[in-house]
Amino acid sequence: MMMVKMQVESEGVAVISMCNPPVNALTLQGLAELKNKYMEAMERDDVKAIILMGDGGKFSGGLDINVMRTMQETGDVSVVTNMSRDLVINVIEDGKKPSVAAVQGYALGGGLELAMACSARLATPEAKLGLPELTFGVIPGCGGTQRLPRLVGVSKAVNMLMSSESIMSEEGKEIGLIDEVVSAQELLRVSLAWALDIVEGRKSRTNSLSKTDRLASMSDLHALFNTETAMPHHKACLDVVRYGIVSGGYCGLSKEQKLFEELVLSNTAKASVHLHFAQRATSEVAGITDVGLTPRKMKRVGVIGGGLMGSCIATALILANINVILKEINTEYLQKAITKIQANLEGLLRKGKLGHDEVVKSLSMLKGVSDYSDFKELDMTIEAVYEEVSLKQSVFEEVEKNCPDHCILASTTSSIDLNIIGNKTKSQDRIVGAHFFSPAHIMPLLEIIPTEKTSAQVVVDLITVGKELKKVPLVVKNCPAFAVNRTFFPYTQAAYFLADLGIDIFRIDKVITTFGMPMGPFQFHDITGYGIALAANKEIDKAFSDRTYISPLLDLIVSSGRTGKSNGKGYYLYEKRGNPPIPDLSVLPIVEESRRKMNIIPQGQCVMTLSDQEIVEMVFFPVVNEACRVIDEGVVAKASDLDVASVLGMKFPSHLGGIIFWGDMIGPKYIHESLTKWEKMYGGFFKPSNYLAERAARGKLLSDPAPSP
Repeated sequence: MMMVKMQVESEGVAVISMCNPPVNALTLQGLAELKNKYMEAMERDDVKAIILMGDGGKFSGGLDINVMRTMQETGDVSVVTNMSRDLVINVIEDGKKPSVAAVQGYALGGGLELAMACSARLATPEAKLGLPELTFGVIPGCGGTQRLPRLVGVSKAVNMLMSSESIMSEEGKEIGLIDEVVSAQELLRVSLAWALDIVEGRKSRTNSLSKTDRLASMSDLHALFNTETAMPHHKACLDVVRYGIVSGGYCGLSKEQKLFEELVLSNTAKASVHLHFAQRATSEVAGITDVGLTPRKMKRVGVIGGGLMGSCIATALILANINVILKEINTEYLQKAITKIQANLEGLLRKGKLGHDEVVKSLSMLKGVSDYSDFKELDMTIEAVYEEVSLKQSVFEEVEKNCPDHCILASTTSSIDLNIIGNKTKSQDRIVGAHFFSPAHIMPLLEIIPTEKTSAQVVVDLITVGKELKKVPLVVKNCPAFAVNRTFFPYTQAAYFLADLGIDIFRIDKVITTFGMPMGPFQFHDITGYGIALAANKEIDKAFSDRTYISPLLDLIVSSGRTGKSNGKGYYLYEKRGNPPIPDLSVLPIVEESRRKMNIIPQGQCVMTLSDQEIVEMVFFPVVNEACRVIDEGVVAKASDLDVASVLGMKFPSHLGGIIFWGDMIGPKYIHESLTKWEKMYGGFFKPSNYLAERAARGKLLSDPAPSP
């Protein structure tokens, strides 16, 4: 519950503080109380000015996301926009007494909007400032689109709004968002002085909504406002900023409120809110995180295997200040692995995500070895060798012999049963799957796969490690391919089916990227490697032979000498670093050979014609279908877990809310009817699951909204 306190200092300045740990989120009840405290301060004769601040070293992280969920559930969208007028304009900005915002920690979203309504803003050096509303499918609703351009200039404001990225207070001072940067110890004292200076005329009282000196002419901003964007809320944001420049801040605010009310009820906003709660709920696991276990600190971690996955996992660990012992079979492979890790860090350095000192510090936490002599004091090992059962088994035997009894034995396998991998060890309670997604130092999901014998302590430890690596941990059942790869095996197989059906592979990729995936399934295999794809197909076909489609195309591609991006030649040509891949037309005869082998093009047709929508449906409806089986078998604890997994693990478009949420938007009845039709035409790959049939009758896949942990 948000609490608002007020204390009047001897100088005649009322200090109003907001408290709602951990981020001082703004609730409707709290905003109403904030208005009451402001009104009281305005009426008191002993108050000359007001300081607005947050408790606990934080100003405010913005509007409580539960408020958005309530608006979407009830349809009542007036509460926030009314507050924008009543509190932010009438009471704070246009009130008879000036306010100074004293910002510590961060002022984000609605928190920054409150601060911008004040007459001045002071902040501590580490404070972060931003308006991230577009990440939730909406635009700011309390004047952010109007005040920010007037304070920092239109170009910078549009960049901050469209990117949703926050800036530090020092930059805020440079661009005009912050009036002064002061230490945390001096923040209150200096803010008091500022407030009194405004009252006594030594400093001017600024009304952000009325400022015009930072606004450029529309002719100068033509290119900025003609930026192409496919997302409605991005377009709405540009439109409302432009409207405010032309018509004035108060008119712009009215348009902002109208568009906010429309957008908050959109499918995109509902999808974003759903994902927010679903993601928060993944780290709460019944019988694991609720039994009072304290996570153990993983100070030293061994990584066995320095290939693409192992080197990226090692990178993620050292970036989290965890010491890594990286083992390879010889010094040649070891040096290649270390070079990959250095390249990973240098890539982050080039993008401005790391400083030079951070790169040096991270590398200092890495030690390369070619034997197990340094494994005697490890807290965890992560096996990242090739997907071959006997090889992984031998690694686990060696690790068990050379590591202490408390050491966690984790495998990065993406498809092999963990019971089989660890069946030659005696440490069954310490064996766990830690499935990273490539590239492991960037992709934000970590699948955690306990066996029936894995201890709860090990799972809790790995959840904590995942969070330290800035990943979302998802605990799933031990089964072939686990949750993400199991759900999405039809994604690539359906694409290969369409290729064998006669659809151009490059068109398939283009349609899928237009849909919102970062790359199409054929380029995806180029990037991730054919060996992994072939191994996964083998395991999937063994487990689910009644509904797999194994095209000969991958084998034919490999036998032609192509390895994808690793040798610069796959379905695409990778000629120069940094340049986009180019479709390799010389691969088309190989595709034709695959079609001849499968011979599934309907009789009498030499070319199949499908619309873009049909391509999307034939690729993703089988994924929804398999997701239904995953839910039905209890591979995940909640259906919403698959939405998080699909977005974070497979880069399914976040504005669609995840694979299950999207299935509900399309309609399970329509998906079931489509799959039934295709099953009759093409066979068992498209056979609808029983769970989908049941949900089609009910009309909904998600029985409940994502829980609030």
